Amino acid sequence: MVILLSGASRTGKTLLANKLVQKHSYFCISQDLLKMGLIRSGNTVLTPEDTEELRLYLWNVTKEIIKTAIENGQNLIVEGCYIPTNYRDYFEQEYLDNIRFVCLVMSENYLRAHFDDVVAHENDVERRADSAELERLVRCNNYFLSRCRECNAPYLLIDGEYTVDWDI
Repeated sequence: MVILLSGASRTGKTLLANKLVQKHSYFCISQDLLKMGLIRSGNTVLTPEDTEELRLYLWNVTKEIIKTAIENGQNLIVEGCYIPTNYRDYFEQEYLDNIRFVCLVMSENYLRAHFDDVVAHENDVERRADSAELERLVRCNNYFLSRCRECNAPYLLIDGEYTVDWDI
């Protein structure tokens, strides 16, 4: 089984992935770590600011890792904001039968009411180079929500009390 955790920055993808790893002993790949490994190794001229180009570049690598894990019968969690909501378009049914996807999305109301909480927890799992900006988070979460709806992709809408508690 491969679990794909997508969503905007600071929605809790990495924290959820870590909890699932502890509970189920799955392997886990963070697209952020993959991104920085590829950039620092010189395997790409892209920079962390090249968001759209990185999205395609990382997804091309990630989808092949996913296929390999399924072919090898390995359990894997992949988390990152570069997993497209139309992920189904990239796999044949034999792979899709072994993939679970969820996109974490914070509603605009949640972000406006709990922005200080989001900022307070933004470094719980990893150190961030930048700090959260409310309007950017609202735009990014709205983007993921609209893409999930367009693609009929499963999402977890965070609109009230937030606890990272989703299970396989």
